[in-house]
Amino acid sequence: MTHRYFPHRKAASRLALLAGAAWLGLSLTAAPARAAECYADYKAKQESPLKLHYGVMALRGACSKESATQEVAARLGQNGWTLLTILSVFDATDLEKRKANAGPYYLRF
Repeated sequence: MTHRYFPHRKAASRLALLAGAAWLGLSLTAAPARAAECYADYKAKQESPLKLHYGVMALRGACSKESATQEVAARLGQNGWTLLTILSVFDATDLEKRKANAGPYYLRF
């Protein structure tokens, strides 16, 4: 019995190894994106007649109180609301416990 050398098997093995490494790299870069979810809870008002609400908003920009202030004010303003204050900025682990208090303003804007 003679053994033959098959160079295409070696190339196929390399290709499979590269594909696996690429998949692993993509999955590792996707994980931080999920971990970077950021939310802000806030108080807002409308005039004539005076209406107040507490809400929770998913942030698209940086996860800081300063950035949230600008983003939340702009998004609320498009809907006729004025931002009074950003209470806190937090990640998804604290999201569910604010749902009941925010009521219809939970992730509305």
